Amino acid sequence: MKLPPPHVRRFILVVDTTRDWVRGTEPGLVALATLAGVLAGLLATAMSGMAQGMHLLLFGSEVSHGLSAIRNVDPLRTLLLPALGGILLGLLNLALSRWHPRTPVDPIEANALHGGRMVLSDGAVVAGQNLLSNGFGASVGLEAAYTQVAGGLASRLGILLGLRRGDLRVLVGSGAAGAIAAAFDAPLTGAFYAFELVIGTYAIASLAPVVASAVAATLVARALHGQTYLVEPGGVALAGWSSYGLALLLGMVCALAAIALMRGVGGIEALIKRSIPWNWLRPASGGLAVGAIALLSPGVLSAGHGALHLAFNTEGPVKAALLLLVLKALASALSLAAGFRGGLFFSSLLLGALLGKVMAALLWLAGMGPVDPLFLAVVGMSAFGTAVIGAPLAMTFLALETTGSFPVAGAVLAAVAVSGIAVRRLFGYSFATWRFHLRGEAIRSAHDVGWLRELTVGRMMRRDVRTVRIDTKLTSFRRSFPLGSTERVIALDEAERYAGIVLVPEAHAAEPEVENIASLLQCRDRLLTPAMNAKEAMAAFDAAGVEALAVVKSADSRKVLGLLTASHVLRRYGEELDKRRREEVGLA
Repeated sequence: MKLPPPHVRRFILVVDTTRDWVRGTEPGLVALATLAGVLAGLLATAMSGMAQGMHLLLFGSEVSHGLSAIRNVDPLRTLLLPALGGILLGLLNLALSRWHPRTPVDPIEANALHGGRMVLSDGAVVAGQNLLSNGFGASVGLEAAYTQVAGGLASRLGILLGLRRGDLRVLVGSGAAGAIAAAFDAPLTGAFYAFELVIGTYAIASLAPVVASAVAATLVARALHGQTYLVEPGGVALAGWSSYGLALLLGMVCALAAIALMRGVGGIEALIKRSIPWNWLRPASGGLAVGAIALLSPGVLSAGHGALHLAFNTEGPVKAALLLLVLKALASALSLAAGFRGGLFFSSLLLGALLGKVMAALLWLAGMGPVDPLFLAVVGMSAFGTAVIGAPLAMTFLALETTGSFPVAGAVLAAVAVSGIAVRRLFGYSFATWRFHLRGEAIRSAHDVGWLRELTVGRMMRRDVRTVRIDTKLTSFRRSFPLGSTERVIALDEAERYAGIVLVPEAHAAEPEVENIASLLQCRDRLLTPAMNAKEAMAAFDAAGVEALAVVKSADSRKVLGLLTASHVLRRYGEELDKRRREEVGLA
């Protein structure tokens, strides 16, 4: 066999050495996460620039400070452009249903169910859909595209280098951390977004790669478009104990409002599906509705960056804030329900800030004295974001990095705790995990449960089972299966289908009047199938009250494939659980 040229051999050696270093050392994983963060910063900045370019091209030069901050609107453009974007999105979805029918797997789902494995083409699909939606003015943010593309790219890097399951999940979280950090110029927010939502747990072993990615992405984004504070440091007043009480109250109000918004998305979606049977036409109808709402208040357009800047940095009448609050919530719900791709991340921040300013005005009207509306706007932003996104520490750090004020962050922490508890008790889901629930998935976080689904009966069962015909005489059975030869024998009917299980000790202890084994059969209708996971198998053992069950190809065919015992399932489950825990703390 002819050897490759020396330069090719050197390249292969370098690749193999790099792979071994990344797989076998923590610094290697940190270096790979840093690379993922750099790429995430570049991609997030590029997509943000593309969306802004679309806004300038479609809506005119007035949108230079953000589409939602536009004042001199062209009524015809405002009304029709979201609908045009909906038509284009509908046609794109129609083409994808034919040539790319798979449903994209986002980073949370990938880490929960697939061990961090993502497909790059999913990122391209989501980015295209999200840019079309946001670029034409639909009331959605770009965070879904940022995290999808960055997480997918990080996953691909990890797969190419052969990372273990636990390390791959951390790397996907690192990519998502970089994307959010770059989007908000907030590395702590990005890091804890990854811990709370994408990885599902915090561990010392995952701290360095996630933080490295978030910082690298932030530095790249700052180098490309500069650093800005939404609120100037020191500009928010904190008035002692009363401020904490108001923060707690606002946290509860935000939780209730967020639950109403999330239920509203589901209700409107069901209504649109009943009214418009054609999937590709639904985004256009939603876009037309959003355009009509934007004629009343342009602040509902796109994610709301310009409107949030105005909410933080200008004072206006409470009626305007209340109107924008109601219309933005309606426009966001309509956009998502109609099928526009995006999320409620940034919309929830704007809605919370508006709700805080409205609450400040109402408290003043109620005679409770002057309340700093900017303080309640910051608290409301984080509390509403926690209720919708489900990441209380990430939202607390967002307030800290937005204002540069530690005292304000303390009050925000109290508010997000109340908001998170209220949503869990009254609703049970964040918006992301609730959408999984609507699709039939049982996951509530990115905590790794995919290994449990992969631990199937088909992988655990014994295939070397002994069988006997159901009409076998008891004396013949005793000769074929003496005591100690085996514990269980599977009985088959005349068509070679499963009929039951015979316990050998019981057969030898049977009364003399028993002629054949038919009367000794157990578990006639208690079966396992290869696709069942360990949890489902244990439920079947508990229901049957036995130690072993037969595994058949299907309930209809009853063709015997093997045998599985409850003790073996428990042992394998314990081994896998211990392995995942060791991975989480970096001991694998």
